[in-house]
Amino acid sequence: MVGQIKENILKALNHFDGLTLADLDRVSLQNRMDTKFVFADSLLPEVLDKLRIAGYKTLSIDGVRAFRYSSVYFDTDDFSLYGRHAAGKLNRYKVRRRNYVDTGGSFFEIKFKNNRGRTIKSRVGLDSADGMDNASSLLTEKTPYDFNSLHEQIVVDYTRITLTGPDFKERLTIDADLAYVMGDRKWQVEGLVIAELKQNRTAASVFSKLMKEYQIRSSSLSKYCLGIAALAENVKKNSFKPQLLMIKKIQNDITARPRQ
Repeated sequence: MVGQIKENILKALNHFDGLTLADLDRVSLQNRMDTKFVFADSLLPEVLDKLRIAGYKTLSIDGVRAFRYSSVYFDTDDFSLYGRHAAGKLNRYKVRRRNYVDTGGSFFEIKFKNNRGRTIKSRVGLDSADGMDNASSLLTEKTPYDFNSLHEQIVVDYTRITLTGPDFKERLTIDADLAYVMGDRKWQVEGLVIAELKQNRTAASVFSKLMKEYQIRSSSLSKYCLGIAALAENVKKNSFKPQLLMIKKIQNDITARPRQ
């Protein structure tokens, strides 16, 4: 189900200097501050060109610069993890299995947002014989949950571009072609991207300055919660209505824009 990123975006990426995975480890930022922005994908080639000029680099593996991801998110039957997000509570968790479609590999990941607003990420590989045992141990160690209390709830697919700032003090991920599957319900999120700026601490950034120039405000947005709010039944959704309306507005603006 994972889609293909638009050709003009791929062309813009090809002009960047490339990064290896080893380079990216310099900005792994497992404990970090996250800032998210949502905007039309038609703006992305222009944004990428300005980032390239500013010295940003992009992850490149065997010539591939936009990578397909597929994540399965876990929650309790009554969506208690989602519920903490919906209520705006900190000290909250996301639990997922992430598959790297293009490069191979599968990881079990836990993201914890503490009461200082920092995101702490832990993960273990699932490709070894003891992968699931390690995942179970990690879940018990890092959260108040266990595998008996969590179940697969939704699949989120997307294509990701990963960039670093020129000083290797920030990592920028840009996700496009988002698609959700929850049972027999599906949602293809067309025409927009979700960019996430990851820093050790909030600081000056060329990308954040660009967002300000384009009058794009940061948004508290979770891909997981967005999908649950859009597709799940019998969950509270009011706190995510502004994000859903924002997405609809961006898509409507794209539709209404005259073709060149």
